[in-house]
Amino acid sequence: MSDELTAPEDAGAKSSLIKNLVLYTLARLALFAVLAGAIFYVPRLIDVNVPLLVAMAFGLLLSLPISMFAFKSLRLAVNADIATVDAKRREQREDLESKLRGDRE
Repeated sequence: MSDELTAPEDAGAKSSLIKNLVLYTLARLALFAVLAGAIFYVPRLIDVNVPLLVAMAFGLLLSLPISMFAFKSLRLAVNADIATVDAKRREQREDLESKLRGDRE
């Protein structure tokens, strides 16, 4: 393939990866914020004070496994995009190595 044909495909794969990665990251951050906020504020309703750092630690620990299940489709989309970008890079590297060896032009 010529470089003119692979450049737009490569840019499309990278932009899809960036979009899905940003969405997944924002979703995980939102889940963490909601859990930490709930752990911090809900006990205050019954006059129990939970330190903010403790609420954040528990929010982080709870958000990790929950996000694996709650955002499975986003995670799989990110993994697929990474595989696509990696395959394109591998193909370009093999093409460059064959050109450097003189196997083809």
